[in-house]
Amino acid sequence: MKTSAKKIALKIGKWLGIFIASVLLLMFLIPLLFPGTVSEQVKKLANKSLAGELNFSESRLSFFTHFPSLTVSLDDLSLKGSAPYQNDTLLKADQVAFGINLKRLIFDNEVKIDELYVSDAFINVKVNEKGEANYNVYVSEKDQPKDTLSEGTAIRLDRIDLDNCHIKYSDRSAKILVDAHGFNYVGKGDLSEDVFDLRTDARIDSVDFYYDRVPYLEKKRVRADLITRINTNSLSFILQKNELKINKLPVEFTGIFTILKDGYNINIDAASENTTVKDLLSVLPPQYLTWLDDTNIKGRSDLLFTFKGRYNAATKQQPDLGFNLKINDGSVEYSGAPVPLTDFNLDLNAMLPSLDVEKLNINLRKLDFKVGEKDYFHAFLQTKGLSEMDVKANIKGALDLKTLDAAIGLQNMDLRGILRTDIEADGQYSATKKLFPKAKGGINLQNGWLKTDYYPNPITDIKFVANLQNGNGTFEDLKVAVTPASFVFEGNPVYVNTTVSDFADLFYDARIKGELNVGRIYKVFKQQGLDVTGYAKADLALKGRQSYATTGQYDKLNNKGTLVLKNIKTTSELFPKAFFINEGYFTFQNEKMWFDKFKAKYGKSDFSINGYLLNTINYFLESHGTLSGNFNLKSKLIKVDEFMALKEGENKDRKAEVEYAKEDHPKMSGVVVLPTNLNVSLVANADKVEYTGLVLNNLIGKVGISKGRLYLENTNFNIIGCTVGIDANYKNESPMAANFDVHFRAKDFSVKRAYNEIPLFHDLVTAAAKAEGIIGVDYKIKGDLDGNMSPIMPSLEGGGTISVRDVKVAGLKLFGGISEKTGSKEMDNPNMKDITVKTTINNNLIHIDDFTFKVAVFRPTITGTTSLDGLLDLRMRLGLPPAGLIGIPIVITGTHEDPKIKVFSKTGKKIDEAIYNEKTNTLIRKEKVKKDKKP
Repeated sequence: MKTSAKKIALKIGKWLGIFIASVLLLMFLIPLLFPGTVSEQVKKLANKSLAGELNFSESRLSFFTHFPSLTVSLDDLSLKGSAPYQNDTLLKADQVAFGINLKRLIFDNEVKIDELYVSDAFINVKVNEKGEANYNVYVSEKDQPKDTLSEGTAIRLDRIDLDNCHIKYSDRSAKILVDAHGFNYVGKGDLSEDVFDLRTDARIDSVDFYYDRVPYLEKKRVRADLITRINTNSLSFILQKNELKINKLPVEFTGIFTILKDGYNINIDAASENTTVKDLLSVLPPQYLTWLDDTNIKGRSDLLFTFKGRYNAATKQQPDLGFNLKINDGSVEYSGAPVPLTDFNLDLNAMLPSLDVEKLNINLRKLDFKVGEKDYFHAFLQTKGLSEMDVKANIKGALDLKTLDAAIGLQNMDLRGILRTDIEADGQYSATKKLFPKAKGGINLQNGWLKTDYYPNPITDIKFVANLQNGNGTFEDLKVAVTPASFVFEGNPVYVNTTVSDFADLFYDARIKGELNVGRIYKVFKQQGLDVTGYAKADLALKGRQSYATTGQYDKLNNKGTLVLKNIKTTSELFPKAFFINEGYFTFQNEKMWFDKFKAKYGKSDFSINGYLLNTINYFLESHGTLSGNFNLKSKLIKVDEFMALKEGENKDRKAEVEYAKEDHPKMSGVVVLPTNLNVSLVANADKVEYTGLVLNNLIGKVGISKGRLYLENTNFNIIGCTVGIDANYKNESPMAANFDVHFRAKDFSVKRAYNEIPLFHDLVTAAAKAEGIIGVDYKIKGDLDGNMSPIMPSLEGGGTISVRDVKVAGLKLFGGISEKTGSKEMDNPNMKDITVKTTINNNLIHIDDFTFKVAVFRPTITGTTSLDGLLDLRMRLGLPPAGLIGIPIVITGTHEDPKIKVFSKTGKKIDEAIYNEKTNTLIRKEKVKKDKKP
């Protein structure tokens, strides 16, 4: 019996071993039997189904890449996006694998893809300001080319698997940026059906969420368990079970999202109900998470986020955004605190209809808390609108800041002082209607004290007393008094006492006195790198009314005092680098702010300025004020390239359009963007100005900036050994485009040096390549500049004269061809003297007025058209002796490199001008030789 059982076991083991070996053998053989079929069908499917450019290094067929699935793997895969991002990468992955339906492959010889695996990938999704996206690379079946074969490849996905991916979604039209690292996703469902349920398990190691360039989530872990019903007919997604965790905060999503042809329709609720306040605070930035571990936090919270409506970039439709947060019976007790913060209650509701900040509604029904037995804070606020805002507010509190600091455990900071506030407001704010809510109350801080971990010495004796009064609800009745604001830092007191009233015609009376080591103050707040050794000292008394300056009643102003700045670093959103003020001594005298001594640097550029600004007080009081002034400027070097918008620099606070341009054009410099709030004239004297490789020496003249326009008047500089006079205008249109208008005047300079050293001359006067001698120019030209601040040649318009003093032309094919055709050897390398050539430029063509010169006994006369790309349509009359009374007509067509010479001919080939779009700064059609009409 035992022997029989043993034999049976051996047989079972034998056959089981044979079966396993056979399966393993098949797993090795199938990839060997079908490699060509699978690879060719996958490539065919990719070419048919994808509009973007697809590349990969190699393909492999195996059971073991994603066991037990049979997959074809594409290594080092990259996929370009759809227009207008066809040159940018949408997907770059170490490996993308397609799971193959084994039954269809063996029995039907068909490749059916039912699984998708993406590993170690960067998925870069972009949507521009017009709503155009880079992910529209899939060609729908109706648009795909017809397949003449009966069998083929199809996608019917049951599983999508993303492993360790980096996904970046940048939507400029919605001002949204999502950046997710360590994105791991498994989605399962019968994706071949028109309506199916997609079950999703997602893990994200770190996700950042930005709206309008402001971070709302940073480096947060996300866990998601989702069931989404997808209707492929209507492209709608119904969120059925969608449970997420952001760090420790549970969030449940419900609603529907439908993709439309011109946008999307959304109705989404995201809720986190009856969670703990500690879980809510876990979504704070990472630097605060250690504080959470050391703090006893209690209370319950309810969070609701809604996003509903239609989005259409073309019609500017936007969804409504809603936010509601409630916290009940909250308390915060930092480790070792003498008393906790208790009775914390918050009820906040905010609505942003159509994502329009002008329609913003904020309803802070309650913000209350206590610290110990005596200290308390209460706030109520309702607002509607922005530029015209309805306001109702009540804020009242009494706090010992030292006790509050201990209770909540402010990190890296020691705070003291007694703070009391009592403010009420009710009414409408409107700058255009000169309305301000009826209000009364004030803020009072006594014995303030601030010390941080970043600097050993504290700011002490902080006092701030401010009172607000407005009984009638108008600008005229509004009065704000700061009496005083003061503090002491390292033994140096700073004092400000200010009263402002009648905001309809603002009256101000301010006294400012003190000195401050700005570099050390910045270290207190850990603002390293902005100011290192900065120093400021002020002694100012400012008194007057806004209308006194605007109406020229300067004698009624009483502005006086001095301001000293040393080693101050400051930035402007217009420029990539920081300005460093070495020293600035300023005197205030009624309407003028005198620059007695001012030295500054910007990169390698340096400036020394004296002069004055007008109405600086009004400039700071008005929301759209303009600074006016007159200055003398001296410089050893001005390097224009450093001011170009897309250049690298330490300034990180740039306009959104500049940041977008840098992303889109990483290899371009941009143009110089000018401030629009200046009306300043300078008498400039610069030893050297460098601009895109050009070096201008000894620039002297009048230079000004007026409302975003730079102008030069009666300005001279030296270049290539001659003096050039110039009048010019420059204005930027965007960080990537500008226009200019310039009048050059130069006498007696080397045509060879001009061709070799001045790019614009090189491009306009191509014949100068074969010339050597002395010429002069008097030329006006205007046009557009591209993203590298170079002229866009088809945009150029203008005209003027070139004065040929004494020029030897050698090796120019045009004259060589004429010499050969006419037998006049003297025309081969002519010497040209005392000739004035008038030309005009328009639409990439140069039109030459007729001019006559003398070569030996000949009197050639030339007129016609040439293009900036080298096309020719010239007429010549070769005047014969005596005195050129009899001439031979000659036509020159072709190109500069290959001229076509016709003797005894007057019929040329007209060149049709280029077509240029001034609005988009683009060439629509190049110039071309007009075709002869057929007989």
